[in-house]
Amino acid sequence: MTSIRAIIEGIDSGVNDRQILKILFDKDKLIKNAKTIGYLRAVADKYGYKVSESNSSELEKITLGTSHGGIVAICNERTIQNLDKETFNEKIKKNGFTGCIVEFDDKKLCYVKSGMGYPAIYPMYETHFEPKAEAILMDLDGTSVHSESFWMWVIEQTTARLLGNSNFKKEAEDEPFISGHSVSEHLQYMIDKYAKGNSLELARQYYFEIVNYEMDEIMKGRGKVDAFTPAPNLKEFLTTVKKEGIKIGLVTSGLYEKAMPEIISAFNQLDMGNPVDFYDAIITAGQALRKGQTGTLGELAPKPHPWLYAETARVGLGIPFEKRHKVIGIEDSSAGVVSIKLAGFSCVGISGGNIEKAGVKELCDYNINNLMEVLDIIL
Repeated sequence: MTSIRAIIEGIDSGVNDRQILKILFDKDKLIKNAKTIGYLRAVADKYGYKVSESNSSELEKITLGTSHGGIVAICNERTIQNLDKETFNEKIKKNGFTGCIVEFDDKKLCYVKSGMGYPAIYPMYETHFEPKAEAILMDLDGTSVHSESFWMWVIEQTTARLLGNSNFKKEAEDEPFISGHSVSEHLQYMIDKYAKGNSLELARQYYFEIVNYEMDEIMKGRGKVDAFTPAPNLKEFLTTVKKEGIKIGLVTSGLYEKAMPEIISAFNQLDMGNPVDFYDAIITAGQALRKGQTGTLGELAPKPHPWLYAETARVGLGIPFEKRHKVIGIEDSSAGVVSIKLAGFSCVGISGGNIEKAGVKELCDYNINNLMEVLDIIL
């Protein structure tokens, strides 16, 4: 019925022109499937098909495997849209996570665009979660600590400096593209839209000058003192998960020099000690690659790529891919949601970020408003 419902929903939404010609059902399973068959008969006239009685031997002749459950739809061919460059780019443009999902009969692939010129294609796995969780993977900015507005402000200030215009303001539609990805991806987006002709290297120089100054001011109790606010119920949630023996991984696309002061600040406010001791694994985008210091891989492989979440679970927490159904990720950004799904895990989307605005809410397995709601899911 899942496959038949998908065709019906495709017809209703206009995404394909595939038609159901006939529905056959196993008469020996009529009682078991009575409700479903009743529904299919009720909408038969609307969708222009006939419902006919059959038997298991006849159904087995026209199907592969045994997963049909006694109900089979005979359909016409599906028209596959030609993904020419213009159509493909339009699909990408409509998605806030700068990518698109392409469905085939036997698999889904996700194309992840890159503002840095290194796009990628990944398989998108079917995900399901089975409680009790063995591990949770938590995003930092916006999920654990409310800080996204501060970091977007820094991006805005960097762009203003590139333009030589202190009054520059970003637009609301920019937010899905300047949160959740890497620093370089964020800056490249702003350069392409507002500051053409400027180099990414100059933008990064301005960005880190602003960050270093602001972080120093914050640590001295000045500047934007509310830049890093712990999410509501963060302490209660984390300590409850810890008491349940569930491993906790913290996953961020932020560079180490910006991410660690942020979580340390939040833990200090909550009197929770050292986050390095509390979490079972913490992964960041590493050290910034710039003249005068050694950098690490990270800026070209951030969310929405799967690697941060995959490495935290497999290497940091020691959970093999085969047990991914015992792991769940928590995110507030579109890039993060896609990253979790591409890593093969179920995803909890928490409100307050850009998930809905970017159009990826349907990728979330669960949607919540407060961290404490996650406990009902994972326990």
